[in-house]
Amino acid sequence: MKRSIITLMLLLTGCVAILARQNAADTVVTVSGTVTDGHEPIAGANVFIKGTIDGCLTDSLGRFTFTTSKTDSAVLMVTSMGYDDCQRVLSKDEKPVTIRLHEHTATINEVVVTGSTFSFGQANGIKQMDALDVVPNGGSCGDIVGALQSLPGTQKVGEDGKLYVRGGDSEECQTYINGMHVLRPYTTTEPNSPSRGRFSPFLFKGINFSLGGYDAEYGQALSSVLPMETTDAATSDKFGVSASLIDWNIGGTKATKTGSWSMNAAYMDMSMYNRLFPDNWTWHKPYRQLSGETQWKMEPTTSSMWKTYLGFDRTTLNLDTDGRTLGLGESNLYLNSVVKGTASGGLSWFAGMAGSMVWEDIDGAISAGDRYRHRLGEVHVKTKASKSLSSAVKATLGGETFLRHAGIDYRSAADDHYSANIHLPALFVEAQGRLSRHLFAEASLRSEYTSAVHRWSLLPRLLLNYRPTSNWLLTLSAGKYTQEATDTIQARSRETLRPSSASHYIAGAQYHFGKTHLRLEAYYKRYSHLPLLRQGGYTTDGHGMSQGFDLYVDNNSLIPYLTTTLSYSYNDSRRLYLDDPVETMPKYASRHNLRLALRYSLNIWSFGLTESYASGRKSEGRTTPYYNSLDASITCLASKRIIVYTSLSNLLGRKNIYGYRNGQPITNGSRRFFYIGIFVSLKSNKAYDISNF
Repeated sequence: MKRSIITLMLLLTGCVAILARQNAADTVVTVSGTVTDGHEPIAGANVFIKGTIDGCLTDSLGRFTFTTSKTDSAVLMVTSMGYDDCQRVLSKDEKPVTIRLHEHTATINEVVVTGSTFSFGQANGIKQMDALDVVPNGGSCGDIVGALQSLPGTQKVGEDGKLYVRGGDSEECQTYINGMHVLRPYTTTEPNSPSRGRFSPFLFKGINFSLGGYDAEYGQALSSVLPMETTDAATSDKFGVSASLIDWNIGGTKATKTGSWSMNAAYMDMSMYNRLFPDNWTWHKPYRQLSGETQWKMEPTTSSMWKTYLGFDRTTLNLDTDGRTLGLGESNLYLNSVVKGTASGGLSWFAGMAGSMVWEDIDGAISAGDRYRHRLGEVHVKTKASKSLSSAVKATLGGETFLRHAGIDYRSAADDHYSANIHLPALFVEAQGRLSRHLFAEASLRSEYTSAVHRWSLLPRLLLNYRPTSNWLLTLSAGKYTQEATDTIQARSRETLRPSSASHYIAGAQYHFGKTHLRLEAYYKRYSHLPLLRQGGYTTDGHGMSQGFDLYVDNNSLIPYLTTTLSYSYNDSRRLYLDDPVETMPKYASRHNLRLALRYSLNIWSFGLTESYASGRKSEGRTTPYYNSLDASITCLASKRIIVYTSLSNLLGRKNIYGYRNGQPITNGSRRFFYIGIFVSLKSNKAYDISNF
């Protein structure tokens, strides 16, 4: 019995000791304090004990409080987006603590130094836009170029529909796909009718539209560049069709283990549309276009990507205009193949090749009975490599060359012939750097050679980004740019023409608050060595300037489901250019351009409305009436496999006059354009996917 009592007492003593230690370990304490950036409280910061789930988020005043049982050498962790993580060891008698977070100092690989650029579909973009945003835009009619014309800095030139940027001619804006040049980015249309972009919005995952101040990678563009990035390899098979009043498409994608292969075929015929909605032309053969495209994308290794695109289209039309019969046949071939990847040591590399061929045959081009044959060809080769030299400096070195051929054969009362081959090699070097926590810069130098005049040009460029807070971005950019004259101008030159040049100076400010984005930019451009027609031949004695400012507002908070964008541009431009007798405002330029776009999305429906206004343009010694067009669109996501889209341009039926020719107004063949199309995905594992490409 005595032994049993002693044993029981020992057991009870052990249990008491264990319970005492258990109670000591289960002592609950409160951890509280405030998180700031040294000036203002930080709301929504994550505060917790490392290795546990004990913690909470800070309130609107940066305060936090929670309980924990782990106080012995506990480590308090504080994290918040945009700030460096903070760790602090807590003591048992810790009082309310004040934690200061420091703004995250991004490495140069995390920073994109941009000038006057609108980015769509990119993670760092100012405005997110993909194909389903381009299509419902009230003024775009499903066209990339039409959608971009809702941005500030662009000029509405309704008689050809091309991109005119900040007082520059449409030839001064160059298009790139996957970093490679596109020689002819627009479709051919009947006279005084807007062209469309040759490439479907569903082909691309990212668009960067630069209004000026672009870096040294891009050359042969005086005003702006439009780089677009195609989608990556598909992971599943797709097949789809689409149809409308004017065109029909069929195509699909076959996915493989290492990539995907896509094909698309399209046919456009305006004969049915012309019968339903007659225009002012007398047609002998309606506008027709047959096109085909194919893509091959693969990942040879986990650190590389190869993309190849091949497209061809054939366009024909025949109609009466200006007392003659105009017959046109045009063929376009474009090949683009690029490979890029990363290597050891943080080296990024890129190599690409693009080829363009254009065959243009026109009967009745200028007068009855004449014949115009135009041949254009280009091979573009580019390579570049980038490497981060430190967390604050990144360098890029590259080179490219353009090999161009042009031939013109004009048969009339006086025959003209022209043929030329031009070689345009270039080298470029760029350095991106973090000068301070908030200041980033990119300095670049491009050197171009023109074989026609055996001349090198040095083109320095500088971009500065200053971000004082997460809501503000201030930018400055300056640079020099050159561009060869078009072959039609070279053919009529009295001398070998040197490249035209332009100098850009741009200052901008952007501000985000809530769901609203404001952007204001001022610019000044100075042109020299522009083509000037004198005594029947072109010289490079032309010059000019363009200055102004752009305002852009994007808002998603006025009412639920409504997106509102407002853009206004003021442009003061003057040129002594082409056949101008004196320095004057270009015929395509308007001083004031205003666009208001509304898009309301609810469930499966999306409604778009765009109001466009432009002040009058100078033409033949007088000013045209102001331009005005109210455009509308409706998109219905009828099912996960069916999209229906319809649009109507110029709802009010205004007769817009774009200029005068021999005293007669230049207008569109039809005041309105109506479009309705249905896109059907027959095989796809992704909702609302245009699967025919």
